[in-house]
Amino acid sequence: MNKYKTLFSPLTLRGVTLKNRVVMMPMGSNFAGHDGELTDDHAAYYTLRAKGGTGLILVENVCVTYPQGSNGTTQLRMDKDCYIPALYKLTEACHRQGAMMGVQINHAGASAMGSRIGMQPVSASTLPSKPGGEIPRPLTADELKSIAEDYGRAAKRAMFAGFDLVEIHAGHSYLISQFLSPTMNDRTDEFGGSAENRARFCRMVIDEVREAVGPRVPISLRLSADELAAGGNTLADCLEYLEYLSDGVDLFDVSCGLNQSIQYQIDTNYRPDGWRAYMAKAVKEKFGKPVISMGNYRDPQIAEDVLARGDADLIGIGRGLIADPEWCDKARTGRTDEIRKCISCNTGCVGNRIGGNRPLRCAVNPDLVCGEAYKSRRIKKPCRVVVIGGGTAGLEAACTAAEVGAAVTLLEKEAAPGGLSTVISKIPDKKRLGDFPAYQLHRAQALPNLEIRTGVEATAETVRALSPDLVVNATGSKPLLPPIEGLRESLADETSGVGTVFDMIDALPDYPADMTGKRVVVIGGGAVGLDVVEFFAPRGAQVTIVEMMPKIGNGLDASSASETRECLEKYGVDQRTETALKKVAPHAFTVEHAGKTEELGFDLGFICLGMKAHAPLWDELSAAFSDGGTELLNIGDSRRAARIIEGVDAGRHQTLAALERLGCFD
Repeated sequence: MNKYKTLFSPLTLRGVTLKNRVVMMPMGSNFAGHDGELTDDHAAYYTLRAKGGTGLILVENVCVTYPQGSNGTTQLRMDKDCYIPALYKLTEACHRQGAMMGVQINHAGASAMGSRIGMQPVSASTLPSKPGGEIPRPLTADELKSIAEDYGRAAKRAMFAGFDLVEIHAGHSYLISQFLSPTMNDRTDEFGGSAENRARFCRMVIDEVREAVGPRVPISLRLSADELAAGGNTLADCLEYLEYLSDGVDLFDVSCGLNQSIQYQIDTNYRPDGWRAYMAKAVKEKFGKPVISMGNYRDPQIAEDVLARGDADLIGIGRGLIADPEWCDKARTGRTDEIRKCISCNTGCVGNRIGGNRPLRCAVNPDLVCGEAYKSRRIKKPCRVVVIGGGTAGLEAACTAAEVGAAVTLLEKEAAPGGLSTVISKIPDKKRLGDFPAYQLHRAQALPNLEIRTGVEATAETVRALSPDLVVNATGSKPLLPPIEGLRESLADETSGVGTVFDMIDALPDYPADMTGKRVVVIGGGAVGLDVVEFFAPRGAQVTIVEMMPKIGNGLDASSASETRECLEKYGVDQRTETALKKVAPHAFTVEHAGKTEELGFDLGFICLGMKAHAPLWDELSAAFSDGGTELLNIGDSRRAARIIEGVDAGRHQTLAALERLGCFD
């Protein structure tokens, strides 16, 4: 049954045997208490991934020096013995599920925020860890020795807490990375200049950790093998400084990128599975030590191929295990169609945590802690549910209701379910979005008490005829088209060159690969407008983007925002902020900036001003069921145009809450 023989084969590191080659990457969660203590939800989150078959779980980075080295308001700590008992309970619970446990120890350095730690951040020099970041204070040699000892003490506590492996974080613009990278280290003493000098602090840390854990515990080193930033270390530079570190570690966790190139360390969605494998291969070939490769691994077959070729020894999966804790067991038993693949949208993970300071969430997995425990609940009386709309919110509501025993009918006016996600996934760089509705449909088809009727335009009469106890309206959204002179007329004129993102998608097969000389103007600098820009700019088109707000890409997560900046700069996109659309004509937009109007001519012009809720049936439904005998829900974009994450969360949790209110459960 197991077709992925290498992926699900054991690997031994210094006497520690992993049952398979899948490693859960150490991703921040904001699940810890404000005092750095492991919470019950935090422990349940990791235990669920252990139960799902993961071979090695690397617990997210833990602070070794508090508050100076803290990387957030809810980061785990290991700077005191009082944190050992809760962490021991965690490792005990995960060991009982067959997983091995590692922990990543870290000092944030200049990536800490002065407003949170109450002091000036520290680093190798006065160079900030990202453009526009806080100016740090350079550490003295004595301070570096003390911090290296803090790493050692934290590693010792990790052993008492039952961890099998310790990982030292030496990448991603944290303190050790700030010494290794020329972008953050301009010292002239023994800790700066040459590769050997820049690696000196890291070597001190490795030596302290080895002394603390002894000879039988594996040490992993996470590194940014290629910083992919101007003036930063290349892969060749990394291989040079690792010559001074390699003999002290057992495993290389091969990542990439810095703060200013975060779109490479937290991959944006268009990068293919395993795109970084060449970096791990280069490290392995030079030093002959086991390596972890990570980078958008979603397909088990690609992970198997990378391992079978010998490019890596372990496969790191991060967001994929947030999305589906059972990724390993599903792949191992041949149930790949049941894997709920991460779509790399970065909204609930990156967007929530970085900048937002909110706990980890996931667009496609509405319960990271309890998983599918809701399925154990069963309705105690006959219950009929009607869902109107087969987008991701509607599909989630329909599946959830059916999985707890309700009789469900889903009405979809289009020929097939999937909604906006399926449409947008036709854009080449957005194809991962289609994985989620495909998963939902596969899930739905396995439920005998869920009927999907396509090509059906729902009415209050057709819904009422089904005698529902619960009606879930999930009719989605439509493009926002404000009352601008000439807009609707131009959209109706096929010769005008004006369209929406949906018109662009319909015409995708007709656009040539080379569009040099073509003028494209996009009105709207949000996510939809940027999708259009990112399609045409690489094809050589002369692209202009117009946005009323002071900033293009407002509200994007850190990874997507960094990717956007790189794209706009690379292709010379003309960016017009604080500029309003005033008039639309065939092949010309009239815009206004600072009281002055200008006409922007184009071959193709796109109106991407966002989406608005579309619930044409809601008032009719409210009237038809005004007797109160039927519960009505309006969820997803039909309630308020938002993102996949909000609609899916509502589809799961609001549906369950409604069934609870109806007294359907035991």
